[in-house]
Amino acid sequence: MGNDHSHLGGIEIEEKSVEVSDFWSHHSATITNSENTTNLSVLVGELFVDGPLWKTHTPLEKNSKHLMIYRHPCILKYISSWNKNSKYYLAVEEAVPLGHVLAKQNTLQICIGLHSVLKALCFLHEKAFVSHNNICTAAIYVTKDGSWKLGGMEYVCKFGELSSDFLKKSSNNRYNKAVDPNEEKHIQGSSRRDFIDIFSYGVLVCEVLKSKSDDDIPSLTAFRDFCKNSLQNIDVATRPKLSTLLEHEFFNHEFIIIHSFLIELPLKSDEEKTQFFHSLVERLRAFPEVTVASQFGNLLLSRLVLLNKTAQDELLPFILCPKEGSEDSARNFFSEDVFRKFLTPKLLEIFCVRDAQIRLLLLNCFKYFVHTFTKEELQSCILPELLVGVKDTNDYLVSVTLRTLADLVPILGAATVIGGKRGKLFTDGRPVCHPRRPRKNSKKHEPAPADTNPIIHTHQLIMNLPERPRPDGEEGETSAEEAEQSVEEDLDNWEDWGETNPVVQDNGESSSLHTNSSESVASVFEMEVTAQVSNSRKKSLPDISELDIKNQASSEQNDDFDFFQDMEPVIETSSKYLVKEDLEKSVSSKLGVEMTEEGGEDGWGEEECLRLYYEKLSASATGYRGSFLQPITGSEAGLACSDRTPLSDHYSA
Repeated sequence: MGNDHSHLGGIEIEEKSVEVSDFWSHHSATITNSENTTNLSVLVGELFVDGPLWKTHTPLEKNSKHLMIYRHPCILKYISSWNKNSKYYLAVEEAVPLGHVLAKQNTLQICIGLHSVLKALCFLHEKAFVSHNNICTAAIYVTKDGSWKLGGMEYVCKFGELSSDFLKKSSNNRYNKAVDPNEEKHIQGSSRRDFIDIFSYGVLVCEVLKSKSDDDIPSLTAFRDFCKNSLQNIDVATRPKLSTLLEHEFFNHEFIIIHSFLIELPLKSDEEKTQFFHSLVERLRAFPEVTVASQFGNLLLSRLVLLNKTAQDELLPFILCPKEGSEDSARNFFSEDVFRKFLTPKLLEIFCVRDAQIRLLLLNCFKYFVHTFTKEELQSCILPELLVGVKDTNDYLVSVTLRTLADLVPILGAATVIGGKRGKLFTDGRPVCHPRRPRKNSKKHEPAPADTNPIIHTHQLIMNLPERPRPDGEEGETSAEEAEQSVEEDLDNWEDWGETNPVVQDNGESSSLHTNSSESVASVFEMEVTAQVSNSRKKSLPDISELDIKNQASSEQNDDFDFFQDMEPVIETSSKYLVKEDLEKSVSSKLGVEMTEEGGEDGWGEEECLRLYYEKLSASATGYRGSFLQPITGSEAGLACSDRTPLSDHYSA
């Protein structure tokens, strides 16, 4: 003790002190390692202190020695001590002086604190046979869970070594109000050595309960009067032992009984534990949840409670499940805010415990209190511990751990929980329902029903695919009535196909042509006439005859824009051929052609004209230029006339 070998590795001490007393300063400190961070309190004092009692050891060294020797749940816990650079350091559990928090303590908390100090004194008197000699608020510390711990052990002395000389030397530094004015006289004339602590404890009770009433705790006034009249009695012999105070009504309050049982749980039998946990929930409902959480939070989540079978079945389900609303007020005990403030920090510590039964208990209730953690706590503390559980050999533990990891995915995301490379491997196969575009002159469509498929719900937007484009060649949108009308017109066109007998007129004379060449000429003129007639009608669908590239007729009433208008060649002719469209009169001849010439009077004979005309028609089958009515040039006419083939030969051909 007191050497450099006791130095804690990785400790960081804050420069700002919490409190400065006569012999040391109180500082907060932390120890950081690879696993977790521990908060401590460090007392820093000088290595050399003047005084008749501190010749061999300083007050802080004596305090450190006694805290290390006398261990009790109600005494401040010793951790380590060392000296460095002419300073002495004492590390204890995280705690603050009582004077810093006494104003915030309620009556129940003060009652429990006085009970804890009383049990610590009973231990020192009846088990260690020593006297504390300085019971006051400066010697009491409050831990983070609200428990009062007895400290300030620098004046501790064994009963056999307690003398008037010791009391005289130490009286100057002890709490003046807690010093019995006649203690030197009593020490010489009485065999009792516990009267010093009895007197100072009575003073402590009167100070902390001076503004409290019986409305908070029954028998409070009676206990305060008892401590003032009996514990501070001038007659030392009439002062009761401190152990008898444990039977007073003030310390037999229901709240105190529960607290005492939880602290002394290792000393209780299994039958007592079963009876205690069976009715504990209903007994706790009689007190405010904030007081229960602050005073019993750590005790209810202790290792012995978590491993008790009765507590697992009848207590912990109500403790580990915070209220979700007013409807849970009769079932669960703590509200979400109280749970997050007092129980969540303790659960973070318990998750680091590698005990299978405790881990399974936490995992079974994890979905109920997972929202009380922050994302940082889940990611830095809870998730690593869960991943450790996945690697365990216990199959049941692994399965429960995997279910718990599923509860973290909506909060932290799959990338954080699962990790690794991920991609979109599944698609939503549901049909996309979107309103169809209304057609012209069609009935209005009713809106499509809303998608009520509960099988797949995704947070991503489902993009509506564009409607499939219409096939090439479809012109506009047509209704059903227009389609029927166009079909009827097509049928009419098919019926007229080849039934009419076109007439050929040449200077008022007609002739019947029965050869194949004459029939081809008739068919060509028939398509021309039919095209002109069909263009005069208003149709929505084109005639089938017009699909032939040779027979496509130009319509002046066509609304479609001709993109090849500028590319059409312009050919000037000197001769014009007129085709008469008299469809009503019946003519015996298939063709009626009237030709006028702007040339001279001299022309070709009948046979020469027919021969040239048929040659022109035969040339059109292999790719004539322009229309078959294009006039013949002079060179072509001369070449044709030079060939004086008899007309009969042409007919035979």
